[in-house]
Amino acid sequence: MHIRRGDIFRVHKPKQDDPKRHRFYVVVSRQDLIDSAHSTVVCAPIYTRGHGLSTQVRAGVDEGLKHDCWITCDDLRSLSKSVLTQFVGSLPKSRMHDVNIALAIALDID
Repeated sequence: MHIRRGDIFRVHKPKQDDPKRHRFYVVVSRQDLIDSAHSTVVCAPIYTRGHGLSTQVRAGVDEGLKHDCWITCDDLRSLSKSVLTQFVGSLPKSRMHDVNIALAIALDID
């Protein structure tokens, strides 16, 4: 499978201390890194609850999820490409634009 920036994956137990058995993530690394031999990519977790922060972007059924959720750009994770096997959907360009803005805010980039 070819991974693209903006793809959403269901990942089994991505962190030892995560109470969930599965977590959804959206790939936010630049495409050059994703396509390289580098073994990891940067992903933003998707949570069922959001707080309306400028670093959170709503996603939902249109993106392949079961209900409305929040992409959280303040909690980025480096995940191995090998765990990105359960493809769920992709963000449309308009939603990816919102994620880019949220990432810039989270990382304090002008």
